[in-house]
Amino acid sequence: MSDEVAKQFPLNTVLLGYWLPTIRAAIALDRDKPSEAIEALQACLPYELGYPNPEVEVGRYLYPVYVRGQAYLLMHRGSEGLAEFHKFLDRRSVVVNSPLGALARLGLARAYNLLGEDAKSRAAYEDFFHLWKDADPDIPILAQARAEYSRLSH
Repeated sequence: MSDEVAKQFPLNTVLLGYWLPTIRAAIALDRDKPSEAIEALQACLPYELGYPNPEVEVGRYLYPVYVRGQAYLLMHRGSEGLAEFHKFLDRRSVVVNSPLGALARLGLARAYNLLGEDAKSRAAYEDFFHLWKDADPDIPILAQARAEYSRLSH
């Protein structure tokens, strides 16, 4: 379907340079092919920190950055994942209320865990939990994060 959309809108930079590569990368992650995701996201590099939608109150999404960070985690490349998720913290005034801003903190926790930096991992998990303190406790990603946090050495 993404190929069809690309054919229909061959001059749409936002679609071709941001959304379609990100969608293709997410599909690759779902198929457990993180290196394919990284490759698909190369097209996003010039645009990923841009503003794909004019929704000022939500903030920039940085989806390609988030998906790339997830791919690096799946590849057990903590340092690279850490660099991607830090882009959210480094650009808080850009990210604003994007849900990925909160999820990036979970990515940081997981990246620090891969690097064996338990104290930093715990702090990032706690930051994530603070942001989600009013969330429904049975949200799957929150339950998974709590389970991961409980396995960290104290």
